[in-house]
Amino acid sequence: MSRPGQGVMMPGSGLGFPPQNVARVVVWEWLNEHSRWRPYTATVCHHIENVLKEDARGSVVLGQVDAQLVPYIIDLQSMHQFRQDTGTMRPVRRNFYDPSSAPGKGIVWEWENDGGAWTAYDMDICITIQNAYEKQHPWLDLSSLGFCYLIYFNSMSQMNRQTRRRRRLRRRLDLAYPLTVGSIPKSQSWPVGASSGQPCSCQQCLLVNSTRAASNAILASPGGAPTPGQNNLNRPGPQRATSVSARASIPPGVPALPVKNLNGTGPVHPALAGMTGILLCAAGLPVCLTRAPKPILHPPPVSKSDVKPVPGVPGVCRKTKKKHLKKSKNPEDVVRRYMQKVKNPPDEDCTICMERLVTASGYEGVLRHRGVRPELVGRLGRCGHMYHLLCLVAMYSNGNKDGSLQCPTCKAIYGEKTGTQPPGKMEFHLIPHSLPGFADTQTIRIVYDIPTGIQGPEHPNPGKKFTARGFPRHCYLPNNEKGRKVLRLLITAWERRLIFTIGTSNTTGESDTVVWNEIHHKTEFGSNLTGHGYPDASYLDNVLAELTAQGVSEAAAKA
Repeated sequence: MSRPGQGVMMPGSGLGFPPQNVARVVVWEWLNEHSRWRPYTATVCHHIENVLKEDARGSVVLGQVDAQLVPYIIDLQSMHQFRQDTGTMRPVRRNFYDPSSAPGKGIVWEWENDGGAWTAYDMDICITIQNAYEKQHPWLDLSSLGFCYLIYFNSMSQMNRQTRRRRRLRRRLDLAYPLTVGSIPKSQSWPVGASSGQPCSCQQCLLVNSTRAASNAILASPGGAPTPGQNNLNRPGPQRATSVSARASIPPGVPALPVKNLNGTGPVHPALAGMTGILLCAAGLPVCLTRAPKPILHPPPVSKSDVKPVPGVPGVCRKTKKKHLKKSKNPEDVVRRYMQKVKNPPDEDCTICMERLVTASGYEGVLRHRGVRPELVGRLGRCGHMYHLLCLVAMYSNGNKDGSLQCPTCKAIYGEKTGTQPPGKMEFHLIPHSLPGFADTQTIRIVYDIPTGIQGPEHPNPGKKFTARGFPRHCYLPNNEKGRKVLRLLITAWERRLIFTIGTSNTTGESDTVVWNEIHHKTEFGSNLTGHGYPDASYLDNVLAELTAQGVSEAAAKA
């Protein structure tokens, strides 16, 4: 069930399709690390649709229509976006909206972040804002969509209801999103997780996904007339249909919140508790929600005499400075180092440019390098995957240019991969306290500290200042054999500049700021309310797998 202008998530994963002979606007979206679906631009969506018409199981090179998306490819068969220079994979989906809604008219609503850049709202929020704007409502409350913001159309501003902070917003006219009519065959379902094809099992992702599922279960339940005098815009509308029971998807171990009513007290999931309280209050029934427990982020105070070095790990500090940063290397030399020429290539696609290997590279005429002819094909030494040499040169030139190469197909790393982490300091030591789940061991505390600075040539905006919020950041590991192994590899990742990068914060929307870079850390010491703490039986194995995906492992160090 859906309301006009609201997207419909069709049951059954993979390529969705609209009802027979019904026109729908198509919006392609990707899933970020906070489980929010972010829309591609209309130009990119038109490009994806054009490729889809030619080959429903092919690949889409996003850099062909948007220079900022050069490293990204969408695999239509697995419904994943793949970043070639880092190996990061994210699910994508094909969503449908009413032609009269904002995407059908090419209307984009955006808010201004701390860096002065404009960020587009999620598509369902954009549609809700546009509907209220067209009905000439003076304001709009986004709480029904899970956001504590008020939109004021007279001043074109967004206000946080808790902090009272205001931001500018704007309404921009852009290209209309593509229109489709009738049914389209579905592709295979996309996996929710990363390279393993399994859903992410970290507590952070479980908490986010389960909270959203529980909220949707409450909002989608029938009944409940509006309170007299209530603005209809503020009422939760019908939600997207789902084929799985939301309540059944709530994982064990997610923090519970007691709810006290006339019939006694019982533990209820936080999202269910909050929405239940709102509905009971609206119905005139008494309800009392207790305060949620606060996470224990830091250990008790520790004297300097109690702080000890970590056994088997030399030193207590690592620094990265500008003089440590590697200089870029000639792209042609790097590619030839790891490739073997193929005289008679097979009649297969090059997964970078999507042209046949027996023909010239799709970058012919776009990129020119001396000694690299467009028809030359090479095979990567270890994994054996084949590409045009010119395509690999183009891929390398759009990355970090650190002398390493990553196979776009299997993500095998050749050479030593480094990142774009700005200069800073990493400290590590033992403290005489235990983590939940590790009662018999002391704790390794890691302290990262990165100051603000100026972006270098490897960053998004060279010469522009970047911010570093929340530093120093404290992280924790158990002092056992596996914990010390993780520490040693994290030190290596730090020295290779892989722990942090400069980008846009998904939490605050701030651009040109220091953010985490694909390696999970535990920043909550004595609890696991945020998903970034202990106990978490699978964390050490998960972070070892993440480090290996970045080319950081004991086996790689010995090679």
